[in-house]
Amino acid sequence: MTASVLQVRDLKVHYQRRSFNPFAAAPPVRAVDGVTLSIARGQTLGLVGESGCGKTSLARAILRLNAITGGQVILNDRAIEGARGTELRAARRQMQYIFQDPYSSLNPRVRAGDIVRSPLEVLEIGTAEERRQRVSELFAAVGLRPEQQALFPHQFSGGQRQRINIARALAPRPSLIVCDEPVSALDVAIRAQILNLLTRLQKDLGLAYLFISHDMGVIKHVSDTVAVMYLGQIVEQAPRSTFFSAPRHPYSIALMSAIPSASGRGRPAERIRLRGDPPSPMAIPPGCRFAPRCPMATAACSQSVPPLKEVGAEHLVSCHLVS
Repeated sequence: MTASVLQVRDLKVHYQRRSFNPFAAAPPVRAVDGVTLSIARGQTLGLVGESGCGKTSLARAILRLNAITGGQVILNDRAIEGARGTELRAARRQMQYIFQDPYSSLNPRVRAGDIVRSPLEVLEIGTAEERRQRVSELFAAVGLRPEQQALFPHQFSGGQRQRINIARALAPRPSLIVCDEPVSALDVAIRAQILNLLTRLQKDLGLAYLFISHDMGVIKHVSDTVAVMYLGQIVEQAPRSTFFSAPRHPYSIALMSAIPSASGRGRPAERIRLRGDPPSPMAIPPGCRFAPRCPMATAACSQSVPPLKEVGAEHLVSCHLVS
């Protein structure tokens, strides 16, 4: 069995809002509300869901960039949710982030080579010569020329800037990389190049990816496991082939009905249109969180919270209607 690089257990991220009522506290924003997942070495977990469902809050909490309200984050068999100081600094070497926007995520006043070198300097990794050699290796690994180290970000195309982001993330030799919509700002032709680069690097280095995307085609291309998030919780998780051939949760089925079929022959015969907008994470509805929008909801759905239960081999679904 492949060892887990990341284990998340019942993770919660609640943001406390300012109250304008002096006699009552404002309800918290429950951005992430009890998420459990794991990623093995060399594997990719694809995370999908509507904007505002908590995907980025989850990712930032895993990386300890957001405060954790409750639960555990275990990285390479070490709990890091309470890490501070030197312990957190050591954990930072094992986890890195590839940002969505290759334009705003690079300092326009810093040369590309210095951008890639910056994690090594901040984390105090290696000598000056070792850092220089590491930067040269990384430029070659992501398909950039050595002389491009002296250029500024505005002298690169969007795809090349994202290659710089990838090189920077690889610099401290992490075991986990969070890819937060890393190709959504790129042209279609460039997307394929970046995805193939990430796949090759994962194969060569044994990296674990948490890959966030709205594009189901991208998720199908890169993921080993797919997790669907809705209003702060995982509602379905399954191996890629299982998920794309037979999604079980009504929300997953609605997502799949909105995209062209896997065969490329058009959309499914019937598009499922959800009514209304997702409820506010400050006012979670009782029972199943998807019930107010679910076309198949029954009275029981609004009365009790469905557990995330196994309905097949490594296939988990949170729905009263699925057995």
